[in-house]
Amino acid sequence: MLGRYKIYRGKRPSGHAWPDGVRQDSRKHTRHCLRPGADMVTDYLDDPSDAGWKHFSKAYKQLVSSRFAEDCQPFDELAELGRSNGVFLGCSCPTKKNPDPQRCHTAMALEFMRAKYPDLPIDAQLVQ
Repeated sequence: MLGRYKIYRGKRPSGHAWPDGVRQDSRKHTRHCLRPGADMVTDYLDDPSDAGWKHFSKAYKQLVSSRFAEDCQPFDELAELGRSNGVFLGCSCPTKKNPDPQRCHTAMALEFMRAKYPDLPIDAQLVQ
């Protein structure tokens, strides 16, 4: 199963349990195959409007599709891990600047993986 979880700065708040499974940080500063570009995150957080989200979404989808076309192995490995384990993609969203957890790259990452690997169980619920 592939899902997503919120990464907190510092200590995790009381009552917010870690997801049960493999946690992978997929934020902009990592090397994760589903990470967004740093500039696109900055641009979106500077303009979190509907237009800003539309621009971010388009750019993210193009970026991930390009990475997949260049080298699908990391995506294949993630899908295989998700078939045998609970795997959770981590991000800091929702945040004060981006309070909507559906406006997060992890939501789009799950959609991308669902389209590429239809047999991969996906849980779009955000674990906080």
